[in-house]
Parts: sequence; structure tokens; C-alpha cells
Amino acid sequence: MAQLDTGGGKADKGGKVRSKKQNSSVDLTAMVDLAFLLITFFMLTTSLSKPQSMDLAMPDKDIEIKEPMLIDENRTMTIVLGPESKLKYYMGQIDKPLEGPDDLSYSKESLRTKILQKIKSVPLATRNTDKPNGEPLIVLIKATKESTYKNLVDVLDEMAITKVKIYAIDDITAQEKQLFEE
Repeated sequence: MAQLDTGGGKADKGGKVRSKKQNSSVDLTAMVDLAFLLITFFMLTTSLSKPQSMDLAMPDKDIEIKEPMLIDENRTMTIVLGPESKLKYYMGQIDKPLEGPDDLSYSKESLRTKILQKIKSVPLATRNTDKPNGEPLIVLIKATKESTYKNLVDVLDEMAITKVKIYAIDDITAQEKQLFEE
């Protein structure tokens, strides 16, 4: 048991006789118990660091697609991740691209600027009487086996930063693999 003594001992011999004071003591056991209860409570209720993750919805592989959905070439941008941190993009289809294939880098000035430029230009190019504001940009992300996971995460981060509403990760074709064999 912890105690706190505050004095009040024996009187000196031959001196004045003082009235005897009792020793006052405080029991600190309850305070120590309370401190440990508070420490335990805060340790159990606080979260030290929350994991950071990005929500990514992927389709089921078991579902068989009978008819592919046709999308306007003017609104489709394909980003192909290659070996050695190389990056290429094109608009439309690979066999007859509307723009590209051109080289990009993972820097803010290159990839992000190109995506922001396309976000603004695609709705202007897809305006019609049914959709006076145009259609939003669709980005297809395709990675070679030699590309790194970090590069894919960097491109997905750019999708979140630039607020691209429609994007998908797709399988790369043989024609797109040839882009990096030059």
C-alpha cells in the first residue's frame, strides 16, 4: 500500500511540549488503479493507423458476355503500361487510333495533364441533340506482364485525383504489346 507521510513526530527533549499531532496518510492505491484503467481504456479504443486502400469494383470472371457493349471511339482513352516504366496512350481503337499511340510519363505534367485535357475535350466532341453536354471520358488501363504493380497503382491514383468517373482494367492484346517492341 502506498502512503504519504506529512510529519508530526516526537517532541525534542527538554524543549517545549507541543501537542501531539497524528500522522496523516493518504492511500494512493485507488488512484493507481484508476490510472491503469484509463490507460487500458485508451489503448483499446484508439486506432493507431488506418490502412489506406482504394475501392476497385471488378466484374465476375464467371459471367459470360454474349454481346460486347459498343462505345463511341471518341470517348475511349487507352493507357498501356509497359516494361521499364514506359507508358503509352491512344484514343479510339488500336488498329485505327484517332490519336496516338504516344509516349507519356508517370509525372504530374505528363499523364495527369493529358487526362485532364481529355476530360475537357471528350464531352465537346461527343455532343449531340440527345446529350447536349456530351459523354464523359472512358479510360481503359492495360498492363503488360513486365510492368510493375507500382505503375498500375500510380495510374489508378491518377484516376482518383483527376476524378475520372468511368475506368476499367482490361487484358492487353497482342497488338498493344507490339507498341513496346520497337
